[in-house]
Amino acid sequence: MAKQLDYHTLREIFTRFQAAEPEPKGELEHVNAYTLVVAVALSAQATDAGVNKATRELFKIADTPQKMLDLGEEQLIEHIKTIGLYRNKAKNVIKLSKILVEDYGGEVPNSRAALQSLPGVGRKTANVVLNMWWKQPAQAVDTHIFRVGNRSGIAPGKDVDAVERAVEDNIPADFQQHAHHWLILHGRYHCKARKPMCGSCLIRDLCMYEDKNL
Repeated sequence: MAKQLDYHTLREIFTRFQAAEPEPKGELEHVNAYTLVVAVALSAQATDAGVNKATRELFKIADTPQKMLDLGEEQLIEHIKTIGLYRNKAKNVIKLSKILVEDYGGEVPNSRAALQSLPGVGRKTANVVLNMWWKQPAQAVDTHIFRVGNRSGIAPGKDVDAVERAVEDNIPADFQQHAHHWLILHGRYHCKARKPMCGSCLIRDLCMYEDKNL
């Protein structure tokens, strides 16, 4: 675990991220808050590309909780069976859809507690939805952010909750809205787990990683 970087270094890092990608976007395809919840829930232990491939046709016919219930669990499975843990995920999608219809009038609630009360929706999923749909500066820590945060010193922490707090506590407020997207993209395409691309990294001179490849 690297030492926490100071304010001025963090400001320079995120200034560079912003200059390179002013409006970073999440890569999960969705058409409304409901399909975003479903897509993020399906993405656990799966790639965004794999989820997008499975949901592209699904969301054309089931883009609301009621339509998903009308589709039914078995037909849902047919659409998402290429995704890992698809049977359990299908059960959760049907359950959360039923709760949304019965308890929320078919609308997706926009508080973290309410979102986390839905089957298959954890804190990370709730934070993604709050950030991407309602523009709340919530930080969804995945494996990429956990790795980048600890390797670089941007947001070190022993677990995902600690890294989430480190992001919220240390990264300047004007970068909070897009912080987790910049970190995810940096981890996915540059600061890779096995072969980080340090030679072409735009924050190489500011990073605390001791094993930079030359």
